[in-house]
Amino acid sequence: MSGLTKFGKYLINNHFLDSALVERANLKLFEFGDTSPGALARLLIKEFNIAHDTVYEPLAQLYAFPSLEIDPESIDSKQTAQCRDLLNKFNEDFKKKLFYHKIFPYCILSGERDTLQILAADPTDKLIQEIPAQTVFKRYEIYWCKLKSIEELIQKIAPQKNEFLQLLEEAGQIVVDVEGPDDGLNEQALDEEINKSLLVNLFEGAMIEAVRRDASDIHIIPNGKMTIDVYIRVDGKLQLWHRQENTPPEALAAVVKDRSIGVDRFERDTAQDGFAQRLIDDHLIRFRISIFPIVSAEYERRFESIVIRVIDDRKVIADFRKLGFQEQAENEFLKSINTSKGIVIVTGPTGSGKSTTLMAALHHIISPDINVLTCEDPVEYVINGARQLKIGHKLSFEQAIRAILRHDPDVVMVGEIRDKITAETAVKLANTGHLTLSTLHTNDAPSAISRLYKMGIEPFLLAYSINIIIAQRLVRKLCVHCRRPISKENWQAAILLGLGGEEVQSGLLYEPVGCPKCHQGYRGRINIAEALYFYPEIRAEIMKCKTEIDEERIREIAEKHGMLSMRRSGIERIREGLTSVSEVLYATSE
Repeated sequence: MSGLTKFGKYLINNHFLDSALVERANLKLFEFGDTSPGALARLLIKEFNIAHDTVYEPLAQLYAFPSLEIDPESIDSKQTAQCRDLLNKFNEDFKKKLFYHKIFPYCILSGERDTLQILAADPTDKLIQEIPAQTVFKRYEIYWCKLKSIEELIQKIAPQKNEFLQLLEEAGQIVVDVEGPDDGLNEQALDEEINKSLLVNLFEGAMIEAVRRDASDIHIIPNGKMTIDVYIRVDGKLQLWHRQENTPPEALAAVVKDRSIGVDRFERDTAQDGFAQRLIDDHLIRFRISIFPIVSAEYERRFESIVIRVIDDRKVIADFRKLGFQEQAENEFLKSINTSKGIVIVTGPTGSGKSTTLMAALHHIISPDINVLTCEDPVEYVINGARQLKIGHKLSFEQAIRAILRHDPDVVMVGEIRDKITAETAVKLANTGHLTLSTLHTNDAPSAISRLYKMGIEPFLLAYSINIIIAQRLVRKLCVHCRRPISKENWQAAILLGLGGEEVQSGLLYEPVGCPKCHQGYRGRINIAEALYFYPEIRAEIMKCKTEIDEERIREIAEKHGMLSMRRSGIERIREGLTSVSEVLYATSE
């Protein structure tokens, strides 16, 4: 322990973190050449996925910073007004910078003339030293405060404004007249309207709002000659965000194309894929844009539907255990990825969190001494420590899959097993001593085996190539602020689902209500999953098959070993108070 930094020793001696973990972090720290306490704190959070407060609370104690526990919910209107008055004395750009660094000027300390009380998630942040030069406050006192508390304070007292939507509101209702003879489209008038920038504000504002509301997608849909509906998908459900009237859909579509890369503004008869990226709240966010022509009652018009996928790297879950798998599924998944060979398959419909699970699995196993290759079309998230193949017109997905075999991989992630070529390559990789991770579109785990068999993979290869198949869905989490015990009229549905009469009446199972903190009683999502681990009996059963896979027999064997079916997994989530009967029924209905 003699080579440890002062902060490293403090973390171990005061039992904040495990000594082995701190020593590993300390070794890595010396590689970077910065051995300051702040550098160790940042490294523990970024590289070792330690929670922010777990690191910065002891750092604050080491430097003898006082701490302050704050419940933003309990702050009254008088205190809120005082905070806002105080913040009005700060330059807008500097204030944004402080908020980005999670520094909050809270109040003037009583009895202290003009001494500013500052709450900081990192009390050693050097930005705090700029306060005397940037503001009228020459004296300050720093208090450490939990990261979540500061984020909630900022959201309550000084919520970030969407400047594009503000401009839109100030300009009033957009009225666009771009009709040409016989209701055709006047391209010159359309160009003039785009240049007025009001529709640009709508498009840019929608992207900012989607990021701030934690939406996964934006949908821009024509609704008649002069109306456009903009939906956002939050927690898996589409909700109408904005209806733009007196505007032809072609005008907004042209704006989206003009401000995206890889699409042709004047092409309206074929599907197009493009992308955009924006710096939103000091984070670089990428957007994948899909455009295709649609039929409408306005036969003389060429309308297009636009869907924009929000790709926010902050949503990548690097810590496998934060995925929230139930105990047996998690243990079997970890056993399957902590090996040198075999196939790990995650299956489920679009939007079921397959990519998130694979990203977390990759982050768990990536290290400098192994060659990790990924082949995705398209690549969504950049993975540090992996070499990600770039698919393009000169390198197709199939060519890339074949090229992987010659690139000396240890671990390969194939975005999707989509055909016989991909399936055969995955099997070949597994049988030549490589760990292969991929996804498949099937309803449950046993049916994934049938799908691969029907693609032409021999039973003995299936039996001895696959380590585990995880089938998963995402269900919405109940809002803890407004959920209530299941009402009597819903008891019967809960019992039919498989819950016992006594537990239904216990008051410990909940249903949604709805409040300002959530959307219709839900906030966030959690997975329900069945993990089909390939025990020897499962392998033997697959080897027996002659013409088709006996899915029911495989399920029966797996459940004897403790596998939870998708529905049983959902029922456990209900018992934990995390989701509702209706969510589990919707996700697991056949």
